[in-house]
Amino acid sequence: MIGFALPFAFLLLPLPLLAMRLLPGREAATGALVLPESLARALPSAAQGGVRVRARRAVPLLLWLCLVTALAGPQRLEAVAALPVSGRDLMLAIDLSGSMEQEDFTLDGVTVSRLDAVKAVGRRFVSGRGGDRVGLVLFAEKAYVATPLTFDVAAVSRAVDEAAIGISGRSTSIAGGLGIALKRLEKGDARSRVVILLSDGADTSGNVLPADVAKLARRLGIRVYTIALGPEDQETRPNDPDAVDSATLRLIAEESGGRTFRVKDTADLEAVTAAIDRLEASGLDRPPATVRRDLWIYPAMAAFACSLFLVVSRRAL
Repeated sequence: MIGFALPFAFLLLPLPLLAMRLLPGREAATGALVLPESLARALPSAAQGGVRVRARRAVPLLLWLCLVTALAGPQRLEAVAALPVSGRDLMLAIDLSGSMEQEDFTLDGVTVSRLDAVKAVGRRFVSGRGGDRVGLVLFAEKAYVATPLTFDVAAVSRAVDEAAIGISGRSTSIAGGLGIALKRLEKGDARSRVVILLSDGADTSGNVLPADVAKLARRLGIRVYTIALGPEDQETRPNDPDAVDSATLRLIAEESGGRTFRVKDTADLEAVTAAIDRLEASGLDRPPATVRRDLWIYPAMAAFACSLFLVVSRRAL
């Protein structure tokens, strides 16, 4: 569909005719030249000259028409698919403590560390969250925001892939990581706010109990999904320093109104991400958006061509 941004500009079209009618004319100096009859017959006929004159007189009118059309701002209205926006803010909190170096996961037939397994599955999970605002918190002894909430899920996926153990200590501050994620989410006005907390150990750093932070999450209306990662639990292996405190992670999820998941291998981890996808379905269908494509450049180029023709033809005379 073609429209104009300033259709009233076409009121300027009769302006040259009004100028010709209303402005006083100017007398041009003329003269007569008598030619021999033989030379007069060799000149182009009056009819041919008249055609050239009429064509040359039409070019300024065409130039004016193109300029006014460009000024009117022709544009084409097009329907394009709108970005699906879910109205959900999702913070991913990943444990980077020293125990994440343990190589007890299998990925594509190769034994890898817990962190490498999390990276592989996390990249796919984040990349599929189109329409959500996604952020990333990394925590060990200290917690920090690696990526603020953004619709650019590709950037968050890259940040997950670049996470490295040791940059924020080697102990585990679950309460610190969860607290930073809540702080970022509480400022938003999304209809749904979710934290996905992934840890493979027990809270060994910080003065705040994870359960207290979970109660704060409930008061803020933020759900927390916890993922207990590792082959052993503290409940069954209390003396194992690499065993996961699944009881605390389960309590965090229950206190916040979320769910907890137990992951012992890569297959479990992939199943968890699929389950969260079902619980927090990504994206909402939106009607197509209408955008304007400006077309003024085309009549402007035609006006320039007419101007160029007038200059060249004047020099040829």
